[in-house]
Amino acid sequence: MALLNLGTYPPKKCGIASFSYDLRESLLQAGSQVYVAAVSEGDVSYDYPQEVIYRLTQEQRVDYGATARLINASARIDAVIIQHEYGIFGGADGEYILDFVAQLKKPYVLVAHTVLPHPSPNQRAVLARLTLRAAATVCMTRRSARLLARTYAVPPRKVFVIPHGVPAFVPQDRELLKAKYGLVGRDVVTTFGLIGPGKGLENGIRAVAQLVDRYPSLMYWIAGGTHPVLLRREGERYREMLVDLVQQLGLEKHVTFVNHFLELDELGDYLYMTDIYLSPYPNRDQAVSGTLAYAMGCGRAIVSTPYEYALELLAGGQRGLVAAATTPEAIAVQMERLLAHPEFKRQLELHASEYGRTLSWSSVAGQYVALLDKVVRVHQAEVTA
Repeated sequence: MALLNLGTYPPKKCGIASFSYDLRESLLQAGSQVYVAAVSEGDVSYDYPQEVIYRLTQEQRVDYGATARLINASARIDAVIIQHEYGIFGGADGEYILDFVAQLKKPYVLVAHTVLPHPSPNQRAVLARLTLRAAATVCMTRRSARLLARTYAVPPRKVFVIPHGVPAFVPQDRELLKAKYGLVGRDVVTTFGLIGPGKGLENGIRAVAQLVDRYPSLMYWIAGGTHPVLLRREGERYREMLVDLVQQLGLEKHVTFVNHFLELDELGDYLYMTDIYLSPYPNRDQAVSGTLAYAMGCGRAIVSTPYEYALELLAGGQRGLVAAATTPEAIAVQMERLLAHPEFKRQLELHASEYGRTLSWSSVAGQYVALLDKVVRVHQAEVTA
């Protein structure tokens, strides 16, 4: 089976690009051939690897229909996977992707990374039209599946829940890693990912400020570079605001910034030396978080704000804790439960690790292969009928 993945792709640094790469690698290992159509901004030139056979400029509308026609003419592509997030395609709410699917004659599976419970009329229309033409729509939680049916009128038979995959991190000893990074005796809290205002890091910092008097060993690591799009538009304004906040609160000995994009090996270090993984996102509608999935896959004790993905992944309070609100006060309450009760934290880690094994990319790839194989067979039967 030969597939084409449409979305952002490395060396672009964003969550969808990382997801596209990991999905391709896992599908290759499962025996599929996977090519890539990469979407990029017009003012950036990426040195893409050889699997990228088509390139689309985000705001160049003509590229969308033209690429679809090239795919139609290609005998080596059986089906297309579209990674959907409103911000990666051109036009209002990424509506240029509709030109692509209008021209495409190969079957496609839509991977819905953002499923908003209260979309604008145009956001609802874009996603509804994409799902209407799709052979199947993949989302990553049951909550998103219910939203697709209720808000976007997608027939349940066309919706498939496949979790966000997690790379095969090599487990490491926490205390050895703390020694490596000069953190012996510290309680390490970590948040990683591309930095931007939607991450709620200021709330994480303020939560730490409420705890350091009682837990002076607390150290909060904020690891990751500023989102490239934000960096070009605003520079380091957001990060500088966070640094100023740390200074205002007198937390220089309790907050550390790691200001670059984390490759997998380094990311594994930060996760495995973590005592508490903090996911302080302020947007309650966030349907998925690769960073939270990674922390679960590494068996970390997690504290999160109450956004959609966290509410499902951490449901029941056995695999992690969800704060009652997105405020620093609510975050601090849950962090203190773990700091004050090490055995409770250890139990959370055990349950997170057990569940995290089900999120491995090898497991996730098997589910994609089964779905795509069915989509291709149904399409071929329709064509030959």
